[in-house]
Amino acid sequence: MSSTTDPERPAPEPNGAPSGRWDQSAERPGEPPAGRDRALSRRRVLSGTAAALAGAGVALTGEFGYAEATADSKLPVYGGYAATVHADRRTPPRSSRVDVVWSVDTTRRLIALTFDDGPAPNWTPRVLSILAQTDTPATFFMVGRRAREYGRLVAHRLDGHEVGNHTWAHQDLAKMTYEQACTAISRAHNELTRLWGREPTLLRPPYGHLAGSTLLAANDLGYQVVLWNRQMLESRFTRNPDGLVDYIVDSCEPGTILLAHDTGPADRLVAIRGLTAMITGLRRQGFEFVTVSELMAAATPATAPTH
Repeated sequence: MSSTTDPERPAPEPNGAPSGRWDQSAERPGEPPAGRDRALSRRRVLSGTAAALAGAGVALTGEFGYAEATADSKLPVYGGYAATVHADRRTPPRSSRVDVVWSVDTTRRLIALTFDDGPAPNWTPRVLSILAQTDTPATFFMVGRRAREYGRLVAHRLDGHEVGNHTWAHQDLAKMTYEQACTAISRAHNELTRLWGREPTLLRPPYGHLAGSTLLAANDLGYQVVLWNRQMLESRFTRNPDGLVDYIVDSCEPGTILLAHDTGPADRLVAIRGLTAMITGLRRQGFEFVTVSELMAAATPATAPTH
């Protein structure tokens, strides 16, 4: 939701190298003694660890059992948010695969414009007006709870657009069990079906976060997962709105899925104010706007590798 961390804002850099990181330059030929000492030290640590594990009765064969895998008690092997199989270990997934799409391989100059987190009372109607004026289709990944509250403001304006599922309350699916993920997706599915008049089939997880439980729930509920490969980066261009337009027009490629928002922090208005210019600029470069489903349908068939 708008009060949470924006995925476009990078996490702060750590103060130092990650704990346990090994500098591979330590074993390069010609390295000074300090480097060789580090390499020897690392080998001693690994040897000591191996000895300790052997002393504890853990076989170092690479074939660890359930007890070893769950020794730290952090992640259950079955159930929980990481597992990609059902907890009973008997129920198979609904289908053989679930797709996760960042962009689409296509020879056509197609682009899918997407908006997350709405609908909202001020921004979403404004976005829809721009899209209507420029005759541009888009895909809206809507939050179910907001669709229930504000859907009446946009329901009559969705012709030509696509609606995707952004969960019920924009909570992090990567922290949910399979059952919780199913509830978050299903509640939104029902609300969005009432709003749009069709059943959504595309899921965008909040923040782009995925876990095994999310993939299993998406599979069982008949969804494809859609992420993005280009986004607006509004916060980097608050004092240079024309720069954001140039960045988007210059960086998009055929098959791009472009992330924008129709609610949230005020800096996101930079993208909405520049939306017409972006659409015009991309069309001048020969791009055609389509919904995500239309873009995926235009994918270039994969060719078998040659040997």
